[in-house]
Amino acid sequence: MAGVDAASIIPPRSRGGWLQNVPNGTGDTNQRTGSMRLVHRIYRAIFALSLLIVAVAGGLALDIWRYAGQSSAQKADAALVLGAAVLWDRPSPVLAERLRHAKALYDIGQVSHIVVTGGRSPEDKLSEAEASRNWLVANGVPAEAIIEENQSRTTIENFALAAPVLAEAGISSILIVSDPLHMRRAMLIAGRAGLSAQPSPTPTSRYLSWETTMPFLAREVWFMGQYLVAGL
Repeated sequence: MAGVDAASIIPPRSRGGWLQNVPNGTGDTNQRTGSMRLVHRIYRAIFALSLLIVAVAGGLALDIWRYAGQSSAQKADAALVLGAAVLWDRPSPVLAERLRHAKALYDIGQVSHIVVTGGRSPEDKLSEAEASRNWLVANGVPAEAIIEENQSRTTIENFALAAPVLAEAGISSILIVSDPLHMRRAMLIAGRAGLSAQPSPTPTSRYLSWETTMPFLAREVWFMGQYLVAGL
């Protein structure tokens, strides 16, 4: 091999050309890095949004829980009983507790009328208002002291449809009767409906154990948030 020029045995493409054509992967690496950064930003945004939702939900839950213990001792023209389920032709245990409390308010003279609300489900014989009225009459409340609104299906409708009924009856102030954890949302809706209302939650409720309280509280947090955001 003496006297042989090394350049003559090196392939031409190796002389700066061949090696220069081999991809170094820099472009792919930059693309992967950019994609990872985007993914990390998305994860951080999701995490931040999750924290915000948890914080807002926690704040609403605390507000609802604290408000549940407030009860007015003021007199009012009427107790307005928010509707609850009917079992064919009689009040469910939840509705019966609300009616029992409204009757107690009437008996001590804190109100002179009881307004019962709620429409009829297809599977029931009577509307919530009709079943409530029958229960009150059967338990000693005079029929002339009972006012019905029997078309509503939601808490918002309870107040919206009861408002003209109250006005027609000359009732200007009400005590809202419902379960304690329902009271915060009910008072908010009543205020936006222009009603002069005070809270009067039931002293007894089926929602007392953790097994029943927490689902009901979670439900109220959801509906409260929905109402605040969308008015639904």
